[in-house]
Amino acid sequence: MDDRIIRNANKIVIKVGSSTLTSKDGTIDKDFLENFILQVKTLMEQGKKIIIVSSGARIAGVATLGKWSRQQDIHYKQALCSIGQVELMDSYRRIFNKHGIHVGQILLTKEDFDHSERTLNIRNTLFTLIDEGVVPIVNENDTISVDEIKIGDNDMLAAYTTVVWGGELLTILSDIEGIYNCNPSENEDACLIDVVEDVDKLEDEISIGETSSFGTGGIKTKLKAAKMVNAYGIPMIVAHGKTKDIITQISAGEKKGTLFLPRNA
Repeated sequence: MDDRIIRNANKIVIKVGSSTLTSKDGTIDKDFLENFILQVKTLMEQGKKIIIVSSGARIAGVATLGKWSRQQDIHYKQALCSIGQVELMDSYRRIFNKHGIHVGQILLTKEDFDHSERTLNIRNTLFTLIDEGVVPIVNENDTISVDEIKIGDNDMLAAYTTVVWGGELLTILSDIEGIYNCNPSENEDACLIDVVEDVDKLEDEISIGETSSFGTGGIKTKLKAAKMVNAYGIPMIVAHGKTKDIITQISAGEKKGTLFLPRNA
């Protein structure tokens, strides 16, 4: 991977998946969050502007209540997200505040991106928060979302956000090191793909597995997100979020992930 991608990007959207954000028992992984926020602070000190797209509200709601985990009724799911969003934002707020950084919450649905006036308002709010040194934390508004207005996964929410903001790089922190040519948990000879320049071709060539236990996304949604941002000339990186200092290590050329480059980049 070309380590200059992160070093040269000044406007970066970082998506944190549920599996990355949570511990095995479903509670918010405070050690991960501490390390992640230190990395964000380092990037900001380098003059970079950062937006975070964060999953984890629903699973945080389950962990907070200690029940409802098996309830599949839509109203229970929405209630869990309502409870968990408070816990999620409080965790971000507490740790960012230790470093003198404020955060702002933005909850969105696909309907917000389908209306030009709302899209403009999203863009203006993002720019205003960032101009004031505040880190926007974006999540889907699952407490009101139904199928008609639901994006469905935060890989795509991150892609939408990156395009609307005019970001220069989308980084997806997941529970995988990147995109493999086949499932590494089932194939010992699976190879990590360092660079992808043609997502459509890759999609035809690799085996796409299932989603994780906590997340709604998977390889398929990551490829879809890559297609979207690449179409606007924006590169995307998929990397293993639980690896300590993963963002700073990639920017230093010390760790690998999968880089999706726009064609003719």
